[in-house]
Amino acid sequence: MHITRYTDYSMRVLIYLAAKEGELCTISEIARSYDISKNHLMKIVQELNARGYLLATRGKNGGLRLNTEPSNINIGELVRAFEQGSKLVECFGSENQCVITPACQLKKIFAEAQESFFATLDRYTLEDLVGDQHKAAVRELLNINAAE
Repeated sequence: MHITRYTDYSMRVLIYLAAKEGELCTISEIARSYDISKNHLMKIVQELNARGYLLATRGKNGGLRLNTEPSNINIGELVRAFEQGSKLVECFGSENQCVITPACQLKKIFAEAQESFFATLDRYTLEDLVGDQHKAAVRELLNINAAE
């Protein structure tokens, strides 16, 4: 299974916000911590905001924060939402050109494997990624100071 960079960065933004524990932060701050493009993150943050994962407040005292508790953000749901247009193999798409599709069993096998992949992700939330036992390490690696 392939996860796009867009989905990867979406999860990274949410991990960062969860590690901030409700403190406001900026797109620039997140981009610096991960050493990724601020411009790329702007589009991702816009979609995360539109989907209700985070709250983006404009203005002098604005910033980003999670819209809900990390335990309410299911990883499987998030990946499904962001990967819904991505096809595992050609025969999953509407423009399938494979000549053996009518007799091929790969589509069935790949569909089963993909569902197993999502079933595994469904068992985890953002809290599992940034819970108490991981939060200190994540904060340190992302250069999030406790005094901020």
